[in-house]
Amino acid sequence: MRSPAPGSSAESRGLEAAPGQRIDPELARSWLLVNAAQPERFQPAEDSAADIVILDVEDSVAPQDKARALQDTVEWLRSGHTAWVRLNGYGSKWWEDDVDALASALPAHLGGPVAEGGLAGVMLAMVESTDHVNETARRLPGVPVVALVETARGLQRIDSIAAAKGTFRLAFGIGDFRRDTGLGESPMALAYTRSQFTIAAKATGLPGAIDGPTVGSTGAKLAEATAVTTEFGMTGKLCLAPEQCAAVNEGLSPSPEELAWAQEFLEEFAAAGGQIRNGSDLPRKARAEKIQALAAAFGVQLAHIPDQENRAAAPSDTYHY
Repeated sequence: MRSPAPGSSAESRGLEAAPGQRIDPELARSWLLVNAAQPERFQPAEDSAADIVILDVEDSVAPQDKARALQDTVEWLRSGHTAWVRLNGYGSKWWEDDVDALASALPAHLGGPVAEGGLAGVMLAMVESTDHVNETARRLPGVPVVALVETARGLQRIDSIAAAKGTFRLAFGIGDFRRDTGLGESPMALAYTRSQFTIAAKATGLPGAIDGPTVGSTGAKLAEATAVTTEFGMTGKLCLAPEQCAAVNEGLSPSPEELAWAQEFLEEFAAAGGQIRNGSDLPRKARAEKIQALAAAFGVQLAHIPDQENRAAAPSDTYHY
């Protein structure tokens, strides 16, 4: 397994915890895409609730603006700020410029020239083969690469992409995938696709996959979409506006009901002598400890135990984050 235990800190693995990367990227929930052609948005994004800020030099930037967007991105990273960057696809004419420019924004702990802040990671667009990821990782040594799979060809190869040496985490590019395949946006239409991301990540020991964004939504619709993300075993979600991040963080964190269940089970288990009594104790103990570790990593606390009669049922023994 490549991923560490939940709750392991970014600092303990040499990763910088800072605005732009507030949470260990293996656990990060909200991944905020920011149009890099609009540098006035960089600071508001950094000040937002986003776990990870991604400066986007790919899909949101028109071809004539890409050079300037890339320059502004590098200047931001070299001026003490931390962020991720969404690169143009490996097969595009801009990929080479992207990796060359970002090599000058590597942080000192990766052998780069940036004393504070710098490039925290990259999200590579339009991944369709292991070579796309591995070559990007080779050109940016030590930089984690999230593979953004957005096409039918990419989905067909998702198992090998997940297993690629350079892949840090998988992400689902819903918009381009739907354009490529003609599929609808309903959870049922995309159920097979989301399941493939989750299974590929789990089978190769990657952290949970990152779901695609919900366009133009906040409030109830965003909460419903985030619940779908959780239902399909995905643990992160792309966001398109700072206002979406808090809701996504809440939806992808342990709930009060889950925290209460974990606390009650572990207290009862300890009171009974802390010994495995039957076949269900071991998975329940592991799940309870994982819930508590995630809550600690996200700074989520249980203010009170929800009313036993009115709260939702605890997750089943086979449920896993």
